[in-house]
Amino acid sequence: MADAFRGSSETVMQRVGGAAKGNTPPEKLGEFYQIQETLDFINENQFKKVALQFPDELLVDSVAVAEELERRGGATAFILGDTSYGSCCVDEVAAEHAGADCVVHYGAACLSPAQRLPVMYVFERKPVDLEKCTSTFRELYPGAQSLVLLLYDVNYVHAINDLRTLLSSEYPNLVTSELVLEGDWCYGPWIRVQACHPRVPERGDSPAMCQFGRRFTLKSGSRLTDYSVFYVGQEGATLRNFMMTWNRCSFTSFDPIMMRARTESLSVNRALMKRYYAVERAKDSRVVGILVGTLGVANYLGAIQQLKETIHRAGKKSYVFAMGKLNVAKLANFLEMDIFVLVACPENSLLDSSEFYRPVVTPFEMEVACNKERAWSGEYVTSFQELLPGGRSHVPLADEQEEADETDVSLITGALRSRNLLPGEPAAAASRGSSVVLRSQTLTVANANAAASFLAQRSWRGLEQKLGETPVVEAVKGRRGVAIAYEEEGTFS
Repeated sequence: MADAFRGSSETVMQRVGGAAKGNTPPEKLGEFYQIQETLDFINENQFKKVALQFPDELLVDSVAVAEELERRGGATAFILGDTSYGSCCVDEVAAEHAGADCVVHYGAACLSPAQRLPVMYVFERKPVDLEKCTSTFRELYPGAQSLVLLLYDVNYVHAINDLRTLLSSEYPNLVTSELVLEGDWCYGPWIRVQACHPRVPERGDSPAMCQFGRRFTLKSGSRLTDYSVFYVGQEGATLRNFMMTWNRCSFTSFDPIMMRARTESLSVNRALMKRYYAVERAKDSRVVGILVGTLGVANYLGAIQQLKETIHRAGKKSYVFAMGKLNVAKLANFLEMDIFVLVACPENSLLDSSEFYRPVVTPFEMEVACNKERAWSGEYVTSFQELLPGGRSHVPLADEQEEADETDVSLITGALRSRNLLPGEPAAAASRGSSVVLRSQTLTVANANAAASFLAQRSWRGLEQKLGETPVVEAVKGRRGVAIAYEEEGTFS
């Protein structure tokens, strides 16, 4: 087995988890991690280097899984023990650093489309008490004619067919979603189709809906707002994403771990009002930081470019930041930003920024603030791909020549604010507000604004070339291993 960072993998695992072997019994390893299905995926495509991406809670089994795959197959396995951003997304960048031909993604997944490498999804087979689940379903929906949409966390997909069989005869209007993937290079057990596209409806059915890696077909003559959603899984980012997107539906859930069901008490209207407050903060802002929250989700560069254009047309400055996983301390280094907008997968976009020095909004919220053609309504969009041209929620910007200066009143400060371009900026500026132009060696910034003035007054402004001041030295051999396990440091006793 090869470690993605090289060095002794067993030593690293001993220092991190206390033992090299995982806590899953060896006789259950093949079923839990679908070893044979993974080998079929690798051998059929003749992959030689495979990146294994584990979330933190499954790292204890990573060495055992990698050794089993190498023992039974001919490919070299690399363990990706940490992700650049959220663990639900495929970390194609880290896999490419290891020279991998494909990625095997373990655990919970947002099913956002990847674009660089072939991907296989291996979900956890978390247990579900079907008898308890069906009995709580009957308690929540005593009417046999109830319109119910069944959604679930991906780690429970293995039990959904059995659950549907137990309920479908009693509930004829039950609609069960199925997992789908976008792209020709995606694979996963229990996934019915290989492309997330609306299918031709059968006679008597409505067109299929496809979103967030789920596809379902509503009954003829019905709308999604007519349905109540029954969700199988724990409270978290997946459920929150569903509730915000389909906020006109009532939600109930069954937690297989806690063995209890409930009617979701979260006030979606209150949550939407909190998000609308963030929109108002975005309207008041003059300097916007665009946070890169993914390098693997398809079309993220297009989303960034569209945001830069939208922000510029609203008379604001924008700067792009790529800083990996976000935290309060990182963002606090950029006090000149009035607000941040996060470009990430749908499950990681709804960031609670109450502890951050500046608010963090979603691309949809920034568009509501900056694109006068888009009005705030009951619709809420968490996926930035739907905002791009061709997406179901795309709203083009107004014609630049017809755009007139508009003034409205801030609902936060009560002051007047203008939507026109910054003074002195041409309408067709190629930089779209993302570059800083030096007029002299004293860092006098063109089109100075709050951010530029703040930057000019800083004692540290980032890395400088210092040409001719730094001596040239030959390259020397560095340390081997990872930061907690350099090979020359020995082992812990």
